Amino acid sequence: MEYKAVAFTGPSNSGKTTLIEKIAKKLVPDRAVAIIKHDPSDKARFDREGKDSDRFFKTGAETAVLSPTRTTLFSHRPRTIEEVARLFGEFDLLMVEGLKHFPLPRIGIFRGTIDPDYLDVLQAVAVDQTVPDEELSALPDRIEVLDLNDIDAIIRWIDRHATLLKKD
Repeated sequence: MEYKAVAFTGPSNSGKTTLIEKIAKKLVPDRAVAIIKHDPSDKARFDREGKDSDRFFKTGAETAVLSPTRTTLFSHRPRTIEEVARLFGEFDLLMVEGLKHFPLPRIGIFRGTIDPDYLDVLQAVAVDQTVPDEELSALPDRIEVLDLNDIDAIIRWIDRHATLLKKD
């Protein structure tokens, strides 16, 4: 099976999650979409204290919760993007939030200012009107500038630039 993959990177509160959500909402009626979010500070929590799955997970066991509408996996081991992609089954597009150095075509999301620490890993930036024109004109020629509020244009960029990957 083949799928396309693209990544989004940017400072905290720049709008990465909101942008990915808007893209997914627009694509899901016509395409199977998978999303992986990197949590480098290990602060995300998906279960409540004292619930069965929390108690099972605290034993050190790999734990899955199966219900009629979802499957949730709680794992003590870090997983690669490829391993997680296999768990998703079949899909058309994988969007990754974060994992700055994972080799995927990458859109940087910025508001107010562009952080130059991200430029080495970017192929495009999605910005709003709060980013000064002089910062945009100073970007390397290889970095395409996208309007953060033009979801259709960002989807066209993804369709042209996302990497085609194969799943085992």
